[in-house]
Amino acid sequence: MPLRIAFDMDGVVADMDAELLRQAEILFGRPMTQPTPPRSAEPVSATPPETASPEQAAAEAAPDNVPPLLRLNMTSRQQRKLWHHVESIENFWQTLNETEPGIVARLAAIATDRRWEVIFLTKRPQSAGTTAQLQSQRWLESKGFTLPSVYVVQGSRGRIAAALHLDIVVDDRPENCLDVVVDSKARAILIWRDDANQLPAAARRLGIGVVKTVGECLDILAHIDEKDRESPRVIDRVKRLLGFKEPANV
Repeated sequence: MPLRIAFDMDGVVADMDAELLRQAEILFGRPMTQPTPPRSAEPVSATPPETASPEQAAAEAAPDNVPPLLRLNMTSRQQRKLWHHVESIENFWQTLNETEPGIVARLAAIATDRRWEVIFLTKRPQSAGTTAQLQSQRWLESKGFTLPSVYVVQGSRGRIAAALHLDIVVDDRPENCLDVVVDSKARAILIWRDDANQLPAAARRLGIGVVKTVGECLDILAHIDEKDRESPRVIDRVKRLLGFKEPANV
């Protein structure tokens, strides 16, 4: 059976952080490049704060599209102003660069060659222009991924993985990876570009694979899939190559 893999967008293949930082500096007229705080710092919410219900605010305490450089430097009022600004930009989500040059085209080529079934997940809020879903699809196509499947989602990534019978979910948020291992049978791979010393200790213990780049992730997945792709034990090879241990809940 072909692998069924979900990739998060912002922070994995799309560099939202850099564009949000650029827009914040345009908006506030000053540099905002102070040192990045630990990942446990207060994030910028994916939902504009004044429109979020208490339930949404709680659910988005650690959203998948947190811009690390902005967490230390921005007040809540500045965050609201930035999101209002982003919402006014025509097709904002089509303006982003890739996190790693050429990574979307490389993913598309490998997925085609290996016959992987790939979907993209995101919690992007809407901006002016077309829907966040359509903008995301157009962006992926412009980077070399033909006919991409994009889901704009809320809630547990693990429940989504379970409902879609995914094998692997690739994300840059430890919280989302934790959802995957707790709420589904899928394996989670965490893209962790920060200092390794800031990696949550529970990541390995709970069976979350950790890599520094999407390129490294693709190398591992392609190697796994080189031989005997029909083997029912393909996920066991994923576990060995990434140093997985069985999650405590299994």
